[in-house]
Amino acid sequence: MCGICAVFDTSPNSELRTQLMKSLTYIEHRGPDGDGAIFGRNDGQLVSEDSAEWGLGHKRLAIIDLSDDGRQPMTSSDKQLWITLNGEIYNYVELKSELEAEGIQFSTATDTEVVLAAYNHWGKAAVERFVGMFAFVIVDLTKREVFACRDRLGIKPLYF
Repeated sequence: MCGICAVFDTSPNSELRTQLMKSLTYIEHRGPDGDGAIFGRNDGQLVSEDSAEWGLGHKRLAIIDLSDDGRQPMTSSDKQLWITLNGEIYNYVELKSELEAEGIQFSTATDTEVVLAAYNHWGKAAVERFVGMFAFVIVDLTKREVFACRDRLGIKPLYF
C-alpha cells in the first residue's frame, strides 16, 4: 500500500516543493520502506525544486522487488518518462515477457518498470492489458503531457 502524490503548475512555482513535501507527510503511513521525489519543468528539464513546474512523490511499501531498484519516482531507460505508482500489476511477468520478445530490455524486477515500458511501447492503450489494483501518474517529457490512471474497480483510488 504505497502512497503517491503529484503537483503541477503552468509556470515555475517556488511553493511546489512545499506542496509536494506536505503531501508526502500526509501519506507517510503508507510507505515505511522509503520515499522519493522528483521535480521538473514543462520543457522536459529536471530541475531543482525552486524552478519546478511539476513534481512527483512516492512513499514506498516494498512488495514485489524489495531492493532499491524499486525506488520511485522511477524513470524509463531513456529518461523521458517518470512514474509514481501505487499498487500491483498481477500480470507484469507475462507483460514483461511479451515486451522482451519485442526487444525491450529491463534492468529491474519491478512491475513499475513494466508499466513504464508498456506505456512507452503501447501508449495509453497499455492500461487495457494491466490486471491488478493500481493508481499511477506518468509524466511524459517527450509529449509534454501527464497521464494518470487507476484500476477499473477503483481499488487504488486516484484523487484530483
